[in-house]
Amino acid sequence: MEQRPTAEPSIRRELREVARRFRNNPTRGEAQLWQALRNRRLDGKKFRRQHPIRQFIVDFYCPDARLVIEVDGPIHKAQSKEDRDREEVIRLTGVRILRVKSEDVETSMSAVLERIRSALTPSPPAPLPPAGEG
Repeated sequence: MEQRPTAEPSIRRELREVARRFRNNPTRGEAQLWQALRNRRLDGKKFRRQHPIRQFIVDFYCPDARLVIEVDGPIHKAQSKEDRDREEVIRLTGVRILRVKSEDVETSMSAVLERIRSALTPSPPAPLPPAGEG
């Protein structure tokens, strides 16, 4: 069985404090998306906001689907390498990541929710080729 690295208790406490501050000061896009996701409003799925995963805090996390949703504002254009590095570490935990633009949340919420819905539903496996083919 693979041993997962765990953060020191003081680091976990610090992450929880940072997450709490983030929850108390969301961006406009995060606040709007949270209103659409909270209390199982989207297809009955439970979402957590500002959830710690490893040494990072993700915007939204659906544990059932193992899906992270990141709301990208203008700052993400300047930190794309950091975002890619962060995603790589998070994906190693078996979690999928969906990035949405804050602008899209604010102007096209229904389209954003459709993208999330699609990401919540895993794709069916590809059919096997008929016997004797392949």
